[in-house]
Amino acid sequence: MTDAIEQALALLQQLPAEPDVRDGYVDLLGGDDPTGSGLGQQAMVSTLIPRIYERVWRPVLASVLMAGRRDDRRMALDMLAVSAGDRVLDVACGPGNFTRAFARASGDGLAVGLDASRTMLGQAVREPNPPNVAYVRGDAGALPFRDGSFDAVCCFAALYFIEQPMRAIDEIVRVLAPGGRVALLSSVVRGPLPAGATDAVVRRLSGMRVFGADELSGALRDRGLTAVDRQLAGFAQFVSARAR
Repeated sequence: MTDAIEQALALLQQLPAEPDVRDGYVDLLGGDDPTGSGLGQQAMVSTLIPRIYERVWRPVLASVLMAGRRDDRRMALDMLAVSAGDRVLDVACGPGNFTRAFARASGDGLAVGLDASRTMLGQAVREPNPPNVAYVRGDAGALPFRDGSFDAVCCFAALYFIEQPMRAIDEIVRVLAPGGRVALLSSVVRGPLPAGATDAVVRRLSGMRVFGADELSGALRDRGLTAVDRQLAGFAQFVSARAR
């Protein structure tokens, strides 16, 4: 068990009697799987997508969702203002490409990547990870960490696949330390059709939720966060905020 995994275990609300770390990450779900049944959700637990995520999936996502924008990793680092000693949580981390960037930026801090997909986490632990990275298999809608555990929380390109995204936002806000920063990247409705109509069609075809123009920024304000900012790029929105 690595030092980073031990640090991550110390942040849990409830420590398992015998933590399952056999696969290189902490598995808190066992046979449970909170992944939805939509096309997009099932892609995230497939064996193929984790292997091609960085080379193929993200470039396609950038061209379709973000109008070709490719600086989302730099955007996340800037929005979170990660500095030395920070504890950073990467919700729905996939194969850990952002988690590793957060670990390098946090120096002697800790970066924890959480995902529900075994195949994504399997790919993440196979990559060359900095020593201050730990991965946890858990549910974004019921984060296993104590209140105020993290200085920064990121959830990029995932909220639209999470079954109950507002519950996930509740959890993200709960685990933020005072003054902590949050960064979200998700879908946003663009064009003449109402958000509800667009969402109904897109979700039926792909499993992807389309959020209204102010839905995520409003959700963060409603939960008491300040300095809420939103930037648009194609059919994507970058939303950042700070805990009081």
